Amino acid sequence: MSHPLPDAALNQLFREARSQNGWRDEPVSATEIRALYELTKMGPTTANSCPARFVFLASDDAKARIKPFLIDGNIEKSLTAPVLAIIAHDVEFYEKIPQLFPHNPGAKDWFSGSEAFAEETAFRNGSLQGAYLIMAARALGLDCGPMSGFDNGGVDKEFFAGTTWKSNFICGIGHGDGSKIFARSPRLSFDEACQLL
Repeated sequence: MSHPLPDAALNQLFREARSQNGWRDEPVSATEIRALYELTKMGPTTANSCPARFVFLASDDAKARIKPFLIDGNIEKSLTAPVLAIIAHDVEFYEKIPQLFPHNPGAKDWFSGSEAFAEETAFRNGSLQGAYLIMAARALGLDCGPMSGFDNGGVDKEFFAGTTWKSNFICGIGHGDGSKIFARSPRLSFDEACQLL
């Protein structure tokens, strides 16, 4: 049975969590990255389709490959992150539906007949999984710096040539340097952003 999380957990996940612009010199291990994925994969997706694909750049050589495709403002915070994740999606994710949705393996046909519908579904659900990654990282005591300022086409050619994967956004993962974050920006009020009908 589910119960509300204590305030300390809500603070860590939401109220006090921040998008990071710089990092402390503390490593993130392969074990931590695997634990991060094990949490991330549990989030819901359409027909359990799990279209997100993640590439974790931890070595200097791997990060050097993405540098030419980053906008200037994102280079330092991307390359100094202990790990830089490329959050992508597989536009042919439906090939794995018989494995992932075994009670209705024919659900593959919902998507395989329409490239546009498959891509829309992959992007939406892959984006959800990227958000789960951020929340899972925070839950594990890691910080994140998600960003969109890069050349998707260049990244796809460099990392995903010959595949059906497409990049969505990137995210630094590590232990944030609190001296490099901005003051928290305002958020919309409930009445500005919501309707309760």
